[in-house]
Amino acid sequence: MEKTKQNKTLLLAVAVLAIAMAAFFMVHAVFAPTAAEGAKAVTIEVIDNEEASTSYELHTDALYLRQALEEAEGLTFSGTEGSYGLMIETVNDCTADWDKDHAWWSVYVNGELANYGVDQQPVNDGDVFRLQYTTEANA
Repeated sequence: MEKTKQNKTLLLAVAVLAIAMAAFFMVHAVFAPTAAEGAKAVTIEVIDNEEASTSYELHTDALYLRQALEEAEGLTFSGTEGSYGLMIETVNDCTADWDKDHAWWSVYVNGELANYGVDQQPVNDGDVFRLQYTTEANA
């Protein structure tokens, strides 16, 4: 009798977990960022650790920011791949090192702090992206 009760409890827990996961994926599908298909004109601005600004005008079919960054002629970047995508650490030979000077690269879209990383940030026609070297002092 006790074993049957435990099995029912386990089965109920698995069913609740499955329903919760399905709900999560449905909410994610509805609210996930969507990228615009087709040709777009965008601007990518880089502000380095000395506050020098470099702009890149780009005509692209990129769906997400990382692809647009890869297509920008003269722009170089690298970082660490993680569970949320690429964490940018170096842009145009300027490295933001948290351990050294509490610095990171902030990503802005049309003047607002981006809600997504470069792998998930949609690219839309007319967008202005900014990669800005940021420290605790100027955050």
